[in-house]
Amino acid sequence: MPVHLDTHTPEADLTPGTTKSDIVAFLYDNPEYGYKPIEIRNHLDIPHGTATTTLKRLHEEGYIGKTDDSYYHALDNREDLRRYVASLDQLQRMFNRPTDETDMGDAPAEDIDIAAVEDELDALENEIQDE
Repeated sequence: MPVHLDTHTPEADLTPGTTKSDIVAFLYDNPEYGYKPIEIRNHLDIPHGTATTTLKRLHEEGYIGKTDDSYYHALDNREDLRRYVASLDQLQRMFNRPTDETDMGDAPAEDIDIAAVEDELDALENEIQDE
């Protein structure tokens, strides 16, 4: 079945915590910049071969762009990846909250509603899958 190219967004095949996901997250968190492979490699602390291979694959698969002088960057038309990275950022903020009572104000750590957190995670996963 044909799709209209102006509205079609390919599905992102990313797994949080992988090098592929980390590179996408880094570039889409900084969409106004282009980065040389060594800059990405140093920032993410990944091996040279892994960085180069992963960047090449991400570019070939249409996840990221590359300038003629080899700067890798986020793509303006990949709203699905922007939402994916926003979800990762939200999860990181949720799980990096302070855990002792002094840092949380009046709410002790025991008052965190685990079911609500799990519901929110499920909603985020469903939103990513629906895209």
